[in-house]
Amino acid sequence: MNGRPMRVVAVDDHPVFLRGIVSCLEDAPDVEVCGTATSAADALATVAATTPDVVLLDLNLGDGNGIGVTRSLRADGFPGAVLVLTMYEDELALRAAFEAGARGYLLKGADQDEILGALRTVVAGGLVVGAQLADRLADLLSGARGDTPRHVAGLSERETEVLSLIVAGRTNAEITRELVVSAKTVRNHITNIFAKLGVTDREQAVERARELGLERRLGDPRWQ
Repeated sequence: MNGRPMRVVAVDDHPVFLRGIVSCLEDAPDVEVCGTATSAADALATVAATTPDVVLLDLNLGDGNGIGVTRSLRADGFPGAVLVLTMYEDELALRAAFEAGARGYLLKGADQDEILGALRTVVAGGLVVGAQLADRLADLLSGARGDTPRHVAGLSERETEVLSLIVAGRTNAEITRELVVSAKTVRNHITNIFAKLGVTDREQAVERARELGLERRLGDPRWQ
């Protein structure tokens, strides 16, 4: 860094969590928080205005998601690094983040030393991932594909199944028949899915699922 502080933009749609992250970063003498954002659009504008060395990025944003933000940054020629900090611990989200161009992936709950160490690593050109997903990163980098993940983006196994059926074009009535559950149960699952993905309708849910790589599993007979 040629003796200057590492410039960081922090992005999270929860203001309280964002303030905590900023406080954590500002405690480090080699870090300068040059901007913050609480939405995808704000993140892109802030990065363009401040040219940070690294973006510390949540995946779940109210008007979009971190995967889309990362792709947009790369498409716009952003030369810095992206470090994802998220609650999503499934392989699909991990894979989607790295394929979009992220250099690191940590789970929320990482301590100050882990976050700062990861920021320094990705700015130096390295890759980093939280210990909970280290084995999956090794598989990702080697091109290996294990068993199809049964959880996506913080969803339960059943919610992941319902989302897969939505992506496959099933209606609520068809999902009810295929899963042999009540219409009310399906509606409740969909409400939970929308809340967890930060979307408001089926079209947005489908787009979010595809950005997270869910479409890869639609060839699995279990989801047909």
